[in-house]
Amino acid sequence: MELHQLTIHELQKLIRSGKVNSSDIVKSVFKRIDAVEGSVHAYISFMKEYAFEEAAKADRSIREGNIQALTGIPIALKDIVCTKGFLTTCGSRILYNYIPPYDATVVEKLKEAGAVFTGKTNMDEFAMGSSTETSHFGITKNPWALDRIPGGSSGGSAASVAADECIASIGSDTGGSIRQPAALCGVVGMKPTYGRVSRYGLIAFASSLDQIGPFTKDVEDCAIMMNVIAGYDPRESTSVPLDVPDYTAFLSRGIDGCKVGIPKEYFIEGIDPEVTEAISRAMKAIEGLGASCVEISLPHTEYCLAVYYIIAPAEASSNLARYDGVKYGFRAEDCRDLMDMYKKTRSAGFGAEVKRRIMIGTYALSSGYYDAYYKKASQVRALIKRDFEEAFKDCDVILTPTSPTPAFKIGEKMDDPLQMYLSDIFTISTNLAGIPGISVPCGFTRQGLPIGAQFLAGHFEEGKLIQIASAFEKHANLKQRRPDL
Repeated sequence: MELHQLTIHELQKLIRSGKVNSSDIVKSVFKRIDAVEGSVHAYISFMKEYAFEEAAKADRSIREGNIQALTGIPIALKDIVCTKGFLTTCGSRILYNYIPPYDATVVEKLKEAGAVFTGKTNMDEFAMGSSTETSHFGITKNPWALDRIPGGSSGGSAASVAADECIASIGSDTGGSIRQPAALCGVVGMKPTYGRVSRYGLIAFASSLDQIGPFTKDVEDCAIMMNVIAGYDPRESTSVPLDVPDYTAFLSRGIDGCKVGIPKEYFIEGIDPEVTEAISRAMKAIEGLGASCVEISLPHTEYCLAVYYIIAPAEASSNLARYDGVKYGFRAEDCRDLMDMYKKTRSAGFGAEVKRRIMIGTYALSSGYYDAYYKKASQVRALIKRDFEEAFKDCDVILTPTSPTPAFKIGEKMDDPLQMYLSDIFTISTNLAGIPGISVPCGFTRQGLPIGAQFLAGHFEEGKLIQIASAFEKHANLKQRRPDL
């Protein structure tokens, strides 16, 4: 196998044994990028010169015996986390030339662990989308079928891992934006508990929902990445001061006696039959490993989509008010006065989906409507969270489909926003409740498109997710299949 095809833990062994160095790995990754990026378009910008400089530094560290968790490993970053001295666009024209003066905490932590950054990955504009079709910089394609979407909003991060254009990547998840593209691209994606990973330097979409997490080629790599990026950050007000366990310690634990909840509300009309079949096989596999599946109820599930599409746009309308052409980014020309500049800048700088959500959010927060919409949605959100708390009294983890369908064709849902929003129907509740979730490959359709299984656990129980996901992954044994690019 080529070096770019390997996992973090496989490369770590080769590095420690002296068989390869970081420069070899980075060279292999950029050779792969040169070969397939023209077809996939996973990246917005590259950090090639910087990557080779950092690889040379990593090689010196390796020779000195100073090897950290990610020393010399090429990692891609979603273009929504700030990188000092490098372009950070959020997939939007309005930030087409923005270069942050500081690094996000997650970037700092990855640097401290020795990671080498390859570039910034493509995404739906300001993380608003489920297909990576709303990016100002063009569409990312699914490596398994280039006529299909990779999911969103972190589609570039998922596609870069699936296409071996990096070894692992970072994404953000507001309503499924890590787990859904992970499922559609056949990789592992984790959304940690809200507050587990610092959001400092993450350009905000919906502040009470956003969370940073990893995309990896297998569950062991996910555990390694979580060991690096999780932890308290005093600069971030929602960061929780809890110790971080060694997530790799959960990899070898069995799941004998584990109770897996199957929510009846998640198996509804409209799910692709092949997705249902794959999840049924996953349930049987889990039972074969000694766990038991029990039916549970999450009675307020039917309200999740409505609640999300009030809260998320409301918070977005507030967060995106700062993009006005005054301080940074795109500024419209030939403006009569300040108000005209505001209007023209925001009209030309934002895409259709972002403007749609700003308008929805502004309406929901406007005088006379706040109580009817945002306040009511917040109250129902509390009930959704309580549903999960009650469910976890009867089970250890919950199993659901990640996405109701495999990857759909590019352009298929762009003219129907409501159908697009339904792509996140199984992932949104996790963000509303603030609990962790992981998507793991669980099969393929007859056309060869990946299908993902989603495991959910209680607050700060990422270790439990890694435990069951690792056991299931070893049993499923799907890693040998790769996109034919």
